[in-house]
Amino acid sequence: MQVEAAESLRRGLESYDRNRGIWRGTGIRLPEEVLSTEESWRDALRKVDVARDIHLENKWHPAVVLGLEGGSARVGIEGVDEDADGHFIPANDVTWARKQLEDGSLARRAQGAGDLFEVGDVIHVRQMTSDSDGSFIRWSARQVPGVQGGFVAMDVNSGRVLAMQGGFSYQHSVFNRATQAKRQPGSSFKPFVYAAALDSGYTPATIVIDAPIEINTPQGLWRPKNASNRFYGPTPVRTGIEQSRNLMTIRLAEEIGMGTVASYAERFGVYNDMGEYLAASLGSEETTLYQMVAAYAIFANGGERVEPTLVDRVQDRYGRTVFRHDKRICNDCDVPVLEAGYGPRIGSNRERVMDAITAYQLTSMMRGVVDRGTARKTVGLGVPVAGKTGTTNDAKDVWFVGFTSNIVAGCYIGYDDPTPLGQGAGGGSMCGPVFNEFMKQATAKYGGGEFEVPPGGVFINIDRLTGARLSDGATGENVVAEYFREGEEPLFGVAFDGGFAMSSDLQLFGVEEDTKEITTSDGQTVTVAPKASFGSLSSGGLY
Repeated sequence: MQVEAAESLRRGLESYDRNRGIWRGTGIRLPEEVLSTEESWRDALRKVDVARDIHLENKWHPAVVLGLEGGSARVGIEGVDEDADGHFIPANDVTWARKQLEDGSLARRAQGAGDLFEVGDVIHVRQMTSDSDGSFIRWSARQVPGVQGGFVAMDVNSGRVLAMQGGFSYQHSVFNRATQAKRQPGSSFKPFVYAAALDSGYTPATIVIDAPIEINTPQGLWRPKNASNRFYGPTPVRTGIEQSRNLMTIRLAEEIGMGTVASYAERFGVYNDMGEYLAASLGSEETTLYQMVAAYAIFANGGERVEPTLVDRVQDRYGRTVFRHDKRICNDCDVPVLEAGYGPRIGSNRERVMDAITAYQLTSMMRGVVDRGTARKTVGLGVPVAGKTGTTNDAKDVWFVGFTSNIVAGCYIGYDDPTPLGQGAGGGSMCGPVFNEFMKQATAKYGGGEFEVPPGGVFINIDRLTGARLSDGATGENVVAEYFREGEEPLFGVAFDGGFAMSSDLQLFGVEEDTKEITTSDGQTVTVAPKASFGSLSSGGLY
């Protein structure tokens, strides 16, 4: 799994770097006098401090440009014997890039190797091989990406770390971005706001107003907005998390109180001391990927705390266990024979962090993120999977943290010196593929199944776009079976706005603008008009 994690993250980082089309190289050049003989350049190359621990599809080798001939570059490769004809990087291998000049500007797009390299340049190369039979095609020039990131995967029940990758290459940078980098989680923090709301009496079908907000702060007037720059009016909580609506999250945080949100974040271990200001509900404070993945494990296992660990057990020289991380009790492990069809029962003595029904409701909503929401295009496995994307202001950090029934994993990508990643960058588009590639291998090894439904609840069909209750037999792409606590009569048709005043002439852009027919709880078919504008709503705190 460690190998898979390293390759998955490296592929994501290199894909972004090559799409930018900028060649930086290593910045190292050997003097021409050492290039005259094979013995001298090999000796000089051996002393160069470049990463030698990179394997992505094939092993990366340090190499030196020995000459430029007809658009190609002849290279000497460390650890690879010279042949009679030599080794070459052809012109068609470099046409993706433009050379970054000393003043920071970019040269024209490369037409040949001479547009990127000079004689004596130290670069990385790897073999390009055929997918069908692994046969050699050509040598290809590579570079360590300027962007970095981290990846962590854990067992959701024991906290055992299955894989951890702290960057593109340890030999290039020993900084572990999985455990040491403090970054803004962005929208990947929102599930903790929704957890606090669900425990405060809200449900996945509760309606929250998605509309503009103005907040006076010491730094001036703050007008948060959705990533789409649109407002969608009254919307169910489920859709708010599936589509990552910022304004709905802020209104929820204001309704339940930032003190409650902060206490949940600290209880889950996301932050040690979270500030109680509304911007923090959108993930503006900093945490580590390691902490985020451990916190998501609580959703995955039904609400119990797990302590992540890199050490399972310690024995003394006689084989006696002196330390065991997993403190759960195996009730039947000492029984010599178990009845056919039964396995050992493992009792949990872990601290319960959240209600099991709340954990399942959040898991169900985060399955919607993958099935219909911001990760639908890049995350898809053969087993049920839930998760949440995250993208900070100007896309300086992008995240995806997700889980199956037994494995939780997370990825973040960003520059070490936080810099915008550019147009189109997002947690779903950049971290989603990294997570998906790793989890395909993980589920092949460890499997995965349906998320366990805790007792004490009942399923009720709702319309995920309007929050309206539907009949038990209702079908359609907008019908979702929500899980509600037994004895808790869901309140339908009531909307919350967080107490913010709203303009009466606001133009709304709803998901559904036309009328439509739905089946009511008593089996009748009725026509529903377009969503109301705020001209028809009063400006109190509860609608």
